[in-house]
Amino acid sequence: MKKYPTLFVLCACALLLSASPVFFWGQIGHRTIGHIADQMLTKKAQKQVKRVLGTETLAEVSTWMDEIRSDRAYDYANTWHYCTIPDGMTYEEAPEQEGGDVIKAIETIIAELKQGGLSAEEEATKLKFLVHMVGDIHQPLHVGNGEDRGGNDVKVEWFGSSTNLHSVWDSRMIDGKQFSYTEFADWVNHPTKAQVAEWQSATVREWAYESMSYRDQVYAIPENGRISYRYSYDNFDLVKQRVLQAGVRLAGIINEIYG
Repeated sequence: MKKYPTLFVLCACALLLSASPVFFWGQIGHRTIGHIADQMLTKKAQKQVKRVLGTETLAEVSTWMDEIRSDRAYDYANTWHYCTIPDGMTYEEAPEQEGGDVIKAIETIIAELKQGGLSAEEEATKLKFLVHMVGDIHQPLHVGNGEDRGGNDVKVEWFGSSTNLHSVWDSRMIDGKQFSYTEFADWVNHPTKAQVAEWQSATVREWAYESMSYRDQVYAIPENGRISYRYSYDNFDLVKQRVLQAGVRLAGIINEIYG
């Protein structure tokens, strides 16, 4: 009988964790992006990434920035997962976000990694941040309109389960396919040479404007908030495109930094 309270506590903790809100591309999405980038690195960049990350791959470190949320030492990066650009505004016109945002953080870290002179720990930390943030900025709701916390306040029913629109885009549509991240990468990782060249030539701010451009599509939900197969059917091609673009662009940046 004495073992039952411990079992009860473990079960209760599992329920609380499963019920907690999600504020990022889910693990499958981030790892798929990292895996795509891993496959597109030059030999020189591969060698440098191995020097920095050791035995870990870009896919394996892609969720690190979410995993450190419970560590107060990294509170400074809490606002780096997203940015806010209201409709009709440019990034330069939008109110500056206290603590920084995903655009400023990506641009700064790219410059710092290119400049070099970092300690081993600093370089690994910045590279892990970069891998995650390139993924985040490609999730359309991580470029928020300033009205609903990036869709977190938009309550919906996803196949009868109460959630919010942000969670649907972060993970629920991807998780519903029941692919591993390597399977998902194998499915989407077929860009043409022209696409690679075009996508890698775009700036970080252009990535954000792309995410903004999909707002009408993302928010096209019925008044009752009930979404399921039809919504996924209408939007999953965009999910695949954004994951692929993020992987291709992440590889391009790392090849440029270390090449």
